[in-house]
Amino acid sequence: MKSKLLRYFVLSLLAIGIALAVIYRDQLNVEMLEVWVKDAGIAGPIVFMLIYIVGTVFFLPGSVLTLAGGALFGPVLGTFLNLTAATIGAMISFVAARYLAHDWVEKKTGGRLKSLKQGVEGEGWKFVAFVRLVPLFPFNLLNYALGLTKIKLSHYSIATYICMLPGAIAYTYIGYVGREALAGDEAVIQKVMIGIALLAIVSFLPSLIAKFRTKPMMSVEQVKQKLDNGEDVLLLDVRSANDFVGEQGHVKGAVLIPLEDIKNSISQIEAFQEKMVMIICRTDRRSAKAAQILTKNGFADVHVVKQGMTDWNEKGYPVS
Repeated sequence: MKSKLLRYFVLSLLAIGIALAVIYRDQLNVEMLEVWVKDAGIAGPIVFMLIYIVGTVFFLPGSVLTLAGGALFGPVLGTFLNLTAATIGAMISFVAARYLAHDWVEKKTGGRLKSLKQGVEGEGWKFVAFVRLVPLFPFNLLNYALGLTKIKLSHYSIATYICMLPGAIAYTYIGYVGREALAGDEAVIQKVMIGIALLAIVSFLPSLIAKFRTKPMMSVEQVKQKLDNGEDVLLLDVRSANDFVGEQGHVKGAVLIPLEDIKNSISQIEAFQEKMVMIICRTDRRSAKAAQILTKNGFADVHVVKQGMTDWNEKGYPVS
Protein backbone atom coordinates (compact mmCIF):
# COMPACT_ATOMS: atom_id res chain seq x y z
CA MET A 1 0.00 0.00 0.00
CA LYS A 2 2.80 2.40 0.93
CA SER A 3 4.64 1.67 -2.30
CA LYS A 4 1.51 2.45 -4.33
CA LEU A 5 0.98 5.71 -2.47
CA LEU A 6 4.61 6.63 -3.09
CA ARG A 7 4.22 5.91 -6.81
CA TYR A 8 1.07 8.01 -7.03
CA PHE A 9 2.84 10.81 -5.18
CA VAL A 10 5.83 10.71 -7.54
CA LEU A 11 3.59 10.61 -10.62
CA SER A 12 1.58 13.56 -9.32
CA LEU A 13 4.77 15.46 -8.57
CA LEU A 14 6.09 14.75 -12.07
CA ALA A 15 2.84 15.80 -13.69
CA ILE A 16 2.65 19.05 -11.71
CA GLY A 17 6.35 19.82 -12.21
CA ILE A 18 6.21 19.24 -15.96
CA ALA A 19 3.02 21.29 -16.27
CA LEU A 20 4.62 24.20 -14.40
CA ALA A 21 7.79 23.87 -16.49
CA VAL A 22 5.76 24.10 -19.70
CA ILE A 23 3.77 27.09 -18.43
CA TYR A 24 6.76 29.10 -17.21
CA ARG A 25 9.50 27.88 -19.59
CA ASP A 26 9.43 31.15 -21.59
CA GLN A 27 10.28 33.07 -18.42
CA LEU A 28 13.49 31.12 -17.91
CA ASN A 29 16.40 33.30 -19.08
CA VAL A 30 19.98 34.17 -18.23
CA GLU A 31 19.01 37.43 -16.51
CA MET A 32 16.70 35.70 -14.06
CA LEU A 33 19.26 32.97 -13.33
CA GLU A 34 21.96 35.59 -12.82
CA VAL A 35 19.88 37.33 -10.16
CA TRP A 36 19.35 34.07 -8.28
CA VAL A 37 23.03 33.14 -8.50
CA LYS A 38 24.21 36.55 -7.31
CA ASP A 39 21.73 36.57 -4.43
CA ALA A 40 23.11 33.20 -3.31
CA GLY A 41 26.65 34.58 -2.95
CA ILE A 42 29.32 31.90 -2.65
CA ALA A 43 26.60 29.26 -2.93
CA GLY A 44 25.74 30.55 -6.42
CA PRO A 45 27.20 27.55 -8.30
CA ILE A 46 25.30 25.14 -6.07
CA VAL A 47 22.05 27.06 -6.60
CA PHE A 48 22.60 26.99 -10.36
CA MET A 49 23.24 23.23 -10.31
CA LEU A 50 20.08 22.63 -8.28
CA ILE A 51 18.08 24.63 -10.83
CA TYR A 52 19.65 22.65 -13.66
CA ILE A 53 18.95 19.32 -11.93
CA VAL A 54 15.31 20.22 -11.30
CA GLY A 55 15.04 21.48 -14.88
CA THR A 56 16.34 18.18 -16.22
CA VAL A 57 13.85 16.17 -14.19
CA PHE A 58 10.91 18.41 -15.13
CA PHE A 59 11.68 18.85 -18.84
CA LEU A 60 12.94 22.44 -18.83
CA PRO A 61 14.95 23.29 -21.99
CA GLY A 62 18.48 22.12 -21.30
CA SER A 63 19.95 24.32 -24.04
CA VAL A 64 18.89 27.48 -22.20
CA LEU A 65 20.41 26.24 -18.94
CA THR A 66 23.65 25.18 -20.64
CA LEU A 67 24.06 28.53 -22.37
CA ALA A 68 23.34 30.25 -19.06
CA GLY A 69 26.02 28.19 -17.35
CA GLY A 70 28.58 29.38 -19.87
CA ALA A 71 27.47 32.99 -19.56
CA LEU A 72 27.50 32.99 -15.77
CA PHE A 73 30.56 30.86 -14.97
CA GLY A 74 32.76 30.84 -18.05
CA PRO A 75 33.80 27.95 -20.31
CA VAL A 76 35.68 25.80 -17.78
CA LEU A 77 33.66 26.01 -14.56
CA GLY A 78 30.48 26.38 -16.62
CA THR A 79 31.14 23.12 -18.46
CA PHE A 80 31.78 21.29 -15.21
CA LEU A 81 28.62 22.63 -13.57
CA ASN A 82 26.45 22.03 -16.65
CA LEU A 83 27.70 18.51 -17.27
CA THR A 84 27.58 17.45 -13.62
CA ALA A 85 24.10 18.86 -13.04
CA ALA A 86 22.75 17.38 -16.27
CA THR A 87 24.13 13.96 -15.33
CA ILE A 88 22.72 14.09 -11.81
CA GLY A 89 19.33 15.12 -13.20
CA ALA A 90 19.52 12.30 -15.73
CA MET A 91 20.32 9.82 -12.94
CA ILE A 92 17.33 10.98 -10.88
CA SER A 93 15.03 10.62 -13.89
CA PHE A 94 16.50 7.16 -14.57
CA VAL A 95 15.89 5.97 -10.98
CA ALA A 96 12.39 7.48 -10.87
CA ALA A 97 11.43 5.64 -14.07
CA ARG A 98 12.92 2.32 -12.96
CA TYR A 99 11.34 2.17 -9.53
CA LEU A 100 8.40 4.56 -9.37
CA ALA A 101 7.05 5.78 -12.71
CA HIS A 102 7.30 2.76 -15.01
CA ASP A 103 3.79 2.95 -16.48
CA TRP A 104 3.90 6.71 -17.07
CA VAL A 105 7.24 6.53 -18.88
CA GLU A 106 6.13 3.57 -21.01
CA LYS A 107 3.05 5.52 -22.08
CA LYS A 108 5.07 8.62 -22.97
CA THR A 109 7.75 6.79 -24.95
CA GLY A 110 5.36 4.57 -26.90
CA GLY A 111 6.73 2.14 -29.47
CA ARG A 112 10.25 3.61 -29.42
CA LEU A 113 10.84 2.08 -25.99
CA LYS A 114 11.13 -1.35 -27.58
CA SER A 115 14.01 -0.25 -29.81
CA LEU A 116 15.77 1.30 -26.79
CA LYS A 117 15.44 -1.92 -24.83
CA GLN A 118 16.74 -3.95 -27.74
CA GLY A 119 19.64 -1.53 -28.19
CA VAL A 120 20.69 -1.74 -24.55
CA GLU A 121 20.34 -5.53 -24.50
CA GLY A 122 22.50 -5.78 -27.61
CA GLU A 123 25.17 -3.19 -26.85
CA GLY A 124 24.86 -2.19 -23.19
CA TRP A 125 26.65 1.03 -22.26
CA LYS A 126 27.83 1.44 -25.88
CA PHE A 127 24.23 2.04 -26.93
CA VAL A 128 23.82 4.67 -24.20
CA ALA A 129 27.00 6.33 -25.45
CA PHE A 130 25.62 6.27 -28.99
CA VAL A 131 22.27 7.90 -28.14
CA ARG A 132 24.05 10.56 -26.08
CA LEU A 133 26.33 11.48 -28.98
CA VAL A 134 23.63 11.11 -31.64
CA PRO A 135 20.37 12.80 -30.55
CA LEU A 136 17.78 10.26 -31.70
CA PHE A 137 15.54 10.90 -28.71
CA PRO A 138 14.70 14.07 -26.69
CA PHE A 139 17.25 14.31 -23.86
CA ASN A 140 14.81 14.60 -20.94
CA LEU A 141 12.54 11.81 -22.12
CA LEU A 142 15.53 9.59 -22.94
CA ASN A 143 16.65 9.81 -19.31
CA TYR A 144 13.37 8.29 -18.18
CA ALA A 145 13.14 5.77 -21.04
CA LEU A 146 16.57 4.29 -20.31
CA GLY A 147 15.43 3.66 -16.75
CA LEU A 148 13.13 0.95 -18.11
CA THR A 149 16.01 -0.96 -19.70
CA LYS A 150 18.31 -3.48 -17.98
CA ILE A 151 21.44 -1.32 -17.98
CA LYS A 152 23.17 -0.75 -14.65
CA LEU A 153 22.89 2.73 -13.14
CA SER A 154 26.70 2.98 -12.90
CA HIS A 155 27.20 2.15 -16.59
CA TYR A 156 24.41 4.54 -17.57
CA SER A 157 25.85 7.37 -15.47
CA ILE A 158 29.44 7.03 -16.68
CA ALA A 159 28.44 6.75 -20.34
CA THR A 160 26.13 9.74 -19.94
CA TYR A 161 28.77 11.95 -18.32
CA ILE A 162 31.54 11.14 -20.78
CA CYS A 163 29.49 11.20 -23.97
CA MET A 164 27.66 14.43 -23.16
CA LEU A 165 31.01 16.17 -22.68
CA PRO A 166 31.52 17.32 -26.33
CA GLY A 167 28.10 18.96 -26.50
CA ALA A 168 28.50 20.47 -23.03
CA ILE A 169 31.82 22.05 -23.99
CA ALA A 170 30.47 23.48 -27.24
CA TYR A 171 27.22 24.97 -25.92
CA THR A 172 28.76 26.23 -22.70
CA TYR A 173 31.39 28.04 -24.75
CA ILE A 174 28.70 29.56 -26.97
CA GLY A 175 26.98 30.91 -23.87
CA TYR A 176 30.28 32.36 -22.68
CA VAL A 177 30.96 33.97 -26.06
CA GLY A 178 27.51 35.53 -26.10
CA ARG A 179 28.15 37.14 -22.73
CA GLU A 180 31.57 38.38 -23.87
CA ALA A 181 30.07 39.87 -27.03
CA LEU A 182 27.51 41.83 -25.00
CA ALA A 183 30.33 43.07 -22.77
CA GLY A 184 32.21 44.42 -25.80
CA ASP A 185 35.24 42.13 -25.59
CA GLU A 186 37.76 43.10 -28.30
CA ALA A 187 38.75 39.47 -28.88
CA VAL A 188 35.15 38.37 -29.44
CA ILE A 189 35.65 37.57 -33.14
CA GLN A 190 38.35 35.03 -32.33
CA LYS A 191 36.16 33.51 -29.63
CA VAL A 192 33.20 33.32 -31.99
CA MET A 193 35.35 31.42 -34.48
CA ILE A 194 36.35 28.96 -31.77
CA GLY A 195 32.68 28.54 -30.86
CA ILE A 196 31.75 27.84 -34.49
CA ALA A 197 34.54 25.27 -34.71
CA LEU A 198 33.28 23.51 -31.57
CA LEU A 199 29.73 23.40 -32.95
CA ALA A 200 31.04 22.02 -36.23
CA ILE A 201 32.82 19.22 -34.37
CA VAL A 202 29.68 18.34 -32.42
CA SER A 203 27.53 18.38 -35.57
CA PHE A 204 30.05 16.09 -37.29
CA LEU A 205 29.94 13.49 -34.52
CA PRO A 206 26.73 11.74 -35.72
CA SER A 207 28.30 11.08 -39.14
CA LEU A 208 31.53 9.85 -37.53
CA ILE A 209 29.68 7.56 -35.13
CA ALA A 210 27.54 6.24 -37.97
CA LYS A 211 30.65 5.21 -39.90
CA PHE A 212 32.06 3.39 -36.87
CA ARG A 213 28.77 1.55 -36.29
CA THR A 214 28.39 0.42 -39.91
CA LYS A 215 29.35 -3.24 -40.19
CA PRO A 216 31.65 -4.84 -42.80
CA MET A 217 30.38 -5.31 -46.34
CA MET A 218 28.71 -8.59 -47.28
CA SER A 219 28.95 -10.62 -50.47
CA VAL A 220 25.89 -11.64 -52.44
CA GLU A 221 26.74 -15.26 -51.59
CA GLN A 222 26.38 -14.48 -47.88
CA VAL A 223 23.12 -12.65 -48.49
CA LYS A 224 21.62 -15.52 -50.48
CA GLN A 225 22.64 -18.02 -47.81
CA LYS A 226 20.90 -16.04 -45.09
CA LEU A 227 17.76 -15.67 -47.18
CA ASP A 228 17.75 -19.36 -48.08
CA ASN A 229 18.15 -20.28 -44.41
CA GLY A 230 15.12 -18.17 -43.53
CA GLU A 231 17.04 -15.98 -41.07
CA ASP A 232 15.23 -13.02 -39.54
CA VAL A 233 17.06 -10.37 -41.55
CA LEU A 234 16.04 -7.45 -43.74
CA LEU A 235 17.26 -7.06 -47.31
CA LEU A 236 16.68 -3.43 -48.20
CA ASP A 237 16.74 -2.44 -51.87
CA VAL A 238 17.48 1.30 -52.11
CA ARG A 239 17.35 1.71 -55.90
CA SER A 240 15.16 4.40 -57.40
CA ALA A 241 12.80 3.78 -60.30
CA ASN A 242 15.47 4.83 -62.82
CA ASP A 243 17.90 2.26 -61.43
CA PHE A 244 15.66 -0.61 -62.55
CA VAL A 245 16.39 0.12 -66.21
CA GLY A 246 18.33 -2.87 -67.56
CA GLU A 247 18.02 -4.80 -64.29
CA GLN A 248 16.08 -8.06 -63.96
CA GLY A 249 13.74 -7.06 -61.19
CA HIS A 250 14.72 -7.36 -57.54
CA VAL A 251 15.42 -10.06 -55.01
CA LYS A 252 12.32 -11.84 -53.72
CA GLY A 253 11.48 -10.73 -50.21
CA ALA A 254 13.54 -7.53 -50.41
CA VAL A 255 11.91 -4.32 -49.14
CA LEU A 256 12.11 -1.54 -51.71
CA ILE A 257 12.67 1.95 -50.33
CA PRO A 258 14.55 4.36 -52.63
CA LEU A 259 17.54 6.09 -51.05
CA GLU A 260 15.90 9.51 -51.30
CA ASP A 261 12.87 8.26 -49.32
CA ILE A 262 14.64 6.46 -46.48
CA LYS A 263 14.65 9.34 -43.99
CA ASN A 264 10.87 9.60 -44.23
CA SER A 265 10.28 5.84 -44.23
CA ILE A 266 12.14 4.73 -41.10
CA SER A 267 8.88 3.70 -39.45
CA GLN A 268 8.34 1.03 -42.11
CA ILE A 269 11.43 -0.89 -41.04
CA GLU A 270 11.97 0.14 -37.40
CA ALA A 271 11.24 -3.44 -36.29
CA PHE A 272 14.74 -4.27 -37.60
CA GLN A 273 16.64 -1.64 -35.61
CA GLU A 274 18.42 -4.31 -33.59
CA LYS A 275 18.40 -7.00 -36.30
CA MET A 276 20.59 -7.44 -39.35
CA VAL A 277 19.89 -5.11 -42.26
CA MET A 278 21.56 -5.78 -45.62
CA ILE A 279 21.43 -2.95 -48.14
CA ILE A 280 21.51 -3.71 -51.83
CA CYS A 281 21.68 -1.35 -54.80
CA ARG A 282 23.45 -0.98 -58.15
CA THR A 283 26.35 0.96 -56.60
CA ASP A 284 28.11 0.61 -53.28
CA ARG A 285 28.14 4.40 -52.88
CA ARG A 286 24.34 4.65 -52.71
CA SER A 287 24.20 1.66 -50.39
CA ALA A 288 26.79 3.29 -48.11
CA LYS A 289 24.73 6.50 -47.94
CA ALA A 290 21.66 4.48 -47.01
CA ALA A 291 23.68 2.62 -44.35
CA GLN A 292 24.79 5.91 -42.77
CA ILE A 293 21.19 7.16 -42.64
CA LEU A 294 19.99 4.00 -40.93
CA THR A 295 22.89 3.99 -38.47
CA LYS A 296 22.22 7.60 -37.52
CA ASN A 297 18.64 6.57 -36.80
CA GLY A 298 19.66 3.84 -34.37
CA PHE A 299 19.99 0.73 -36.56
CA ALA A 300 22.72 -1.34 -34.97
CA ASP A 301 23.64 -4.01 -37.54
CA VAL A 302 23.75 -2.54 -41.04
CA HIS A 303 25.73 -4.09 -43.92
CA VAL A 304 26.32 -2.95 -47.49
CA VAL A 305 26.02 -5.75 -50.05
CA LYS A 306 29.19 -5.50 -52.13
CA GLN A 307 28.53 -4.89 -55.84
CA GLY A 308 24.83 -5.22 -55.05
CA MET A 309 22.44 -6.17 -57.84
CA THR A 310 25.23 -6.12 -60.39
CA ASP A 311 26.96 -9.05 -58.72
CA TRP A 312 23.64 -10.72 -57.88
CA ASN A 313 22.64 -10.81 -61.56
CA GLU A 314 26.11 -11.88 -62.69
CA LYS A 315 25.86 -14.89 -60.34
CA GLY A 316 22.55 -15.79 -61.96
CA TYR A 317 20.66 -15.71 -58.67
CA PRO A 318 16.83 -15.60 -58.96
CA VAL A 319 14.91 -12.33 -59.12
CA SER A 320 11.26 -11.51 -59.33
